[in-house]
Amino acid sequence: MNQTQLKIFTAAAESRSFTKTAEKYFITQAAVTQHIQALERTLGCELFDRRTRPIRLTPAGKAFYIEAMSLLQQMSFAISHTKDAATGMSGSLHIGFLKGYERSDLSVLARRFHRAHPNTFLSFDRRSSDQLAAGLMQGIYDIIFTWDSTNLRQNRELEWMLTDKIRLVVAMYTGHPLAGRIQLNRSELRGENILYMSPSEDFESYGDAVFIRLYQESGYTPNIIYRTSDLEVILTMVAAEEGISILPEYFTSNLVGADNLIFVPLAGEREHEEIDAIWKKDNQNPLLRPLIAQMRDSGKI
Repeated sequence: MNQTQLKIFTAAAESRSFTKTAEKYFITQAAVTQHIQALERTLGCELFDRRTRPIRLTPAGKAFYIEAMSLLQQMSFAISHTKDAATGMSGSLHIGFLKGYERSDLSVLARRFHRAHPNTFLSFDRRSSDQLAAGLMQGIYDIIFTWDSTNLRQNRELEWMLTDKIRLVVAMYTGHPLAGRIQLNRSELRGENILYMSPSEDFESYGDAVFIRLYQESGYTPNIIYRTSDLEVILTMVAAEEGISILPEYFTSNLVGADNLIFVPLAGEREHEEIDAIWKKDNQNPLLRPLIAQMRDSGKI
């Protein structure tokens, strides 16, 4: 088992395609297959169900995906620490954040911290909520910014604080009959084709249950025609008039020149997404507490 095999496996797991993985790494599809088969021989089990189109992970493959991501991140972390020592850096923080949250003011927070601590290095990973939770518990991340889709607030090993409360909006194409509305109720989306944005990879998280419950409390089961944790994919499909979606406003408010897209706020006290900063209580990184203190002092919290 080597780093190349792990990278190819994770790329195939995320794209659900050996062809796309081959294109990403500029190798042949046969080479991708050989790397995957070598991993399967090492592990003694099949990682992909090749009978489906697109391919999908087996239960063993899902379990190994989390471990493979952890191994790759630990390798990256070790390399960055070594480079830090060689270049005179005084320390580093590894920060994970939810897909799409890069459009928030997270970069402002990071910039202020870096200016106050110029000899430190901040590294970032953009992941789904379940990957962030696993990475935090495994010690890969010093702190993550995510919404509580895995019920992390209840974990006694962790500390957390609310950083953002973001309202939800309906993403639709400009020609949609509801596109001219100032706001919408979730009940008005009955019968719509829903492109479902999930915070997790397996669509069975605590957070997914919260979202589905909001539909059910509005009197119906949503007609979900597609599920993904990739917000860019959802916007592409909405613009193509495949359906509509419900998204956090931090992702949509800073879009410039969005073609054939319009965003209408959802009305209701529960129609929002809470973003938490979460870290392990026993984290000994000396830079973590100054970052948390800066967040409090700057009014981020």
